[in-house]
Amino acid sequence: MKGLIIKPNWADLILSGKKTWEIRGSNTKIRGTIALIKSGTGMIFGTAVLTKSFHVTQTALDQGFRNHRIPETVEITYEKPHVWELTAVKRFEEPIPYTHPKGAVIWVNLPDELF
Repeated sequence: MKGLIIKPNWADLILSGKKTWEIRGSNTKIRGTIALIKSGTGMIFGTAVLTKSFHVTQTALDQGFRNHRIPETVEITYEKPHVWELTAVKRFEEPIPYTHPKGAVIWVNLPDELF
């Protein structure tokens, strides 16, 4: 399974069900169930289904606050921002530790036996 590395504050919003759009600087072809990892923790906190990825305009970002939860005071600096849409979020009762590979920034390949 692929694990998506997310800053803790954004991961908490996804895991709470309040954030369904993860904004990234590029498209992804990955679809299906992914693990949700809070960066810097070495822990997997849940799973979600990544259903789509698409380029998003500034107008759509302005109108989509309820989906991405990025305040107006935070500048999105991506040249071509993309939405990674997450559904069916499941938060684990206890986080699962994993070994973080050196250099992994966005994705981690996780062994199936962790789940």
